[in-house]
Amino acid sequence: MKAIVQDRYGPPDVLQLTDIDVPVPADNELLVRVHAASVNARDWHIMRGDPYLARLVAPTWGSTGPKSKIRGSDFAGRVEAVGRRVARFRPGDEVYGDLREADGAFAEYLCDLAESKPADLSFEQAAAVPLAASTALVGMHEVGAVRPGHRVLVNGASGGVGTFAVQIAKWLGADVTGVCSTRNIGLVQSLGADHVLDYTSEDFTRTGQRYDVVFDLVANRSLTELRRALTPTGTVVLSGGGVSANGRPRIVGPMALAIRGLMLSRLARRHWVRAFTTIPPNKDHLATLRDLIESGKVAPIIGRAYPLSAVPDALRYVEVEHARAKVVISIAA
Repeated sequence: MKAIVQDRYGPPDVLQLTDIDVPVPADNELLVRVHAASVNARDWHIMRGDPYLARLVAPTWGSTGPKSKIRGSDFAGRVEAVGRRVARFRPGDEVYGDLREADGAFAEYLCDLAESKPADLSFEQAAAVPLAASTALVGMHEVGAVRPGHRVLVNGASGGVGTFAVQIAKWLGADVTGVCSTRNIGLVQSLGADHVLDYTSEDFTRTGQRYDVVFDLVANRSLTELRRALTPTGTVVLSGGGVSANGRPRIVGPMALAIRGLMLSRLARRHWVRAFTTIPPNKDHLATLRDLIESGKVAPIIGRAYPLSAVPDALRYVEVEHARAKVVISIAA
């Protein structure tokens, strides 16, 4: 089978399309013929080994190259074979899932657990869901504790996670403000945002508006600025953060802002900053998201699609060009 393989950290050129053996499922796993995958920020973080600290502490990262050689975590496809202890699925079933513990979605086949694919979604649409939508669900529902009537701001509302965050916040009953560039105002409005701010002409930390939850997916504001946008009992939820200006890996990366925020929260005796950068794959999250999608409350938005051979171009686009919505990889016809 063909797969995108990485032997060392570096720019997108370190990714190579290679022929490797088809994996064999364990007793509790599925062998899935991958029809589509999607690109996430974690893919380029691992590609570059960014931040350096993760090379020391992350179980699937190594000092000079990732231990898991095949990139990609989100996938959708059809079951090809099942392990002998699998009773729920059979060959031909359509599934989707998340491989964050091992990676390997940028390939024609993979072995892992999975969840039934949302009905009526294409494989590309389904592949766009797992990591981005789970991050939005956890950030809004579990970490931010958004409730009906809350005023919520999403900084980075037109990105992969942001497009889901706007919709999930609306599902939770919030009044939602999305922050994006001029070209994406219509997109964010179409997601159900009550208000849209164009960051090229408005600074959400200086409008005088206050929010119960600020979900920051960009990490381009100081903690002082973010706190200025909060109500007295509001919460900043931090997740994500861009690459360094010179493209070189950082020592701590997006966690630097989170660490400072958590320290300030302790000094203030109120946890007004909450942060998370990774969440383990969770079938309950996927089941919840499938229900939301099938009921019409949430829909994946695809910005661009690339073939498997163009994964390096897709990673380059997501890393440096402020990707609009989700970027997917079409693998099987």
